[in-house]
Amino acid sequence: MRELIVTEFMTLDGVMEAPGGEHGHPHTGWVFDFVSKEQEEYKLQETLDAEIQLLGRVTYEGFAEAWPPRSGVFADRMNSMPKVVASTTLQDPEWSNTTVISDVQSQVAQLKEGDGGPILVAGSRTLVHSLIEHGLVDEFHLQIFPVVLGSGGRLFPESPDKLSLELVESQTFPSGVMAQTYRTKRD
Repeated sequence: MRELIVTEFMTLDGVMEAPGGEHGHPHTGWVFDFVSKEQEEYKLQETLDAEIQLLGRVTYEGFAEAWPPRSGVFADRMNSMPKVVASTTLQDPEWSNTTVISDVQSQVAQLKEGDGGPILVAGSRTLVHSLIEHGLVDEFHLQIFPVVLGSGGRLFPESPDKLSLELVESQTFPSGVMAQTYRTKRD
């Protein structure tokens, strides 16, 4: 059975929106003030270890524009690995090795039932909220940046339900960014 891992850049106040220069957010590109070689190595290893990239449509479209013209170990992995996009509007994805799903709960559960390496979810806030709601997340890999934005889309949705997590790994990079791995506790 595959594990589903949500990997996110996040501020101290829980914002995950517009880390890399996306248009429309007043603090877009907030990760660029805190970059280190060690963080890049961490993200590369995480991506190399994953078997499938699961994305929401908006994140998929950004990645599909950014990665195909690039080269190097990370870009080569992003371009060659299987990608699954949760969308009700995307019809003909052009990025190589891409499949579209529309029923997140059942189709992601089915993906998880297969053998193989982890399913990695980056960005994709709406999708992540649905995955959390349906109890499909096994692990969170959070890179927490030492900045407070005060506004923006947050990783964890408003919910009447408690989500218990167990910290299983933590490291701090020279930039001050902390990488924390949390496992979802199942009742």
